[in-house]
Amino acid sequence: MTVRTETFGFGMPWESLYGYSQAFQVDNTVYISGQLSHDEDGNFIGAGDFELQTRTTLANLDLVLAHFGAERSQIVETTVLVRNLRENFDAAARLHSDYFGEHRPTSTVMGVSDLALPDQLVEIGAVVRLDVEA
Repeated sequence: MTVRTETFGFGMPWESLYGYSQAFQVDNTVYISGQLSHDEDGNFIGAGDFELQTRTTLANLDLVLAHFGAERSQIVETTVLVRNLRENFDAAARLHSDYFGEHRPTSTVMGVSDLALPDQLVEIGAVVRLDVEA
């Protein structure tokens, strides 16, 4: 039995530096690495602005979904890493809920002491099932 696999990357320097893909598809499941707030040139966006970072991070998640022809409604799980969780939880919850609308994937939210970039406040990973009706 052959298993279909495909990887996806934005072509950012940190992908090869760290040795990972933004997403890895195995048959009908796409595992999406933690997305963060950057533009198409890899410039960090939103230092000190949790809401802007979260919105940009979710927009980058949308770019990964689009590559695989997937919709938000096919996300079955998210992992949300947040610096200063007590301070940022209400905004994180509101933005996550707004992003998904009526769709309710499973989600784990964790407060962390640090993330990869000095000004980074949020990182969001996801698992997508392409065989779930969009």
